[in-house]
Amino acid sequence: MKKLKNLWAPWRIEYILSAKDQGCFLCDRKQYNSTKPDEEYIIYRGKNSFVMINAYPYNSGHLLIAPYLHTGDIETLNKEILYEISDLMVLSKQVLAKVMKPAGYNVGYNFGSAAGAGCEEHLHLHIVPRWIGDVNFMPVIGDIKVMPQSLRDTAKILRSEFPA
Repeated sequence: MKKLKNLWAPWRIEYILSAKDQGCFLCDRKQYNSTKPDEEYIIYRGKNSFVMINAYPYNSGHLLIAPYLHTGDIETLNKEILYEISDLMVLSKQVLAKVMKPAGYNVGYNFGSAAGAGCEEHLHLHIVPRWIGDVNFMPVIGDIKVMPQSLRDTAKILRSEFPA
C-alpha cells in the first residue's frame, strides 16, 4: 500500500481567518470594471463563465473557473454552462502547459464548507498547476509561501495566451 503524502498550505490560513466582504467575490466580477485593481486577475470571459487567477493560490498559476450564474449547486447548471466550464478547463490547462510547463495538475470543485469551499454559495472549478517538489520547506519552517511571480504579472502572461 502506497503511503499518502500531505499537501500543506499554511499560507491559506490568512484567507480562512480573514474577515470576508459581504456579497460574492465571483459575482463582483460579472461586469468588467477597470477601476477595481483586482479585475486584473480576470484572465478570460466566456459567454456563461469566466477564468481568473486565485488571489490566495496554492501555487503560481492557480486558476478558478466560475459561471456567471450565482449558484452553489452544480445540478442547477444547464448543459451549455457545464460544457463551457469543461471547455475552459481544457483551454486553461493548455495555456498553463504552454506558459508554466507544470508536471501535473490538481483539478476540482469543493462543494460545501466541509469539503473546503471558501465560497460555497458560488461554485467554481480550481485548476492548480503542480511541479515535482513544489511544496518545500519554506511554508513548513518559516510560515512563508514563496510565489516566484506576482499575481498581476502571472495574469498578464496567461491572458496573452487565451484567445482574443
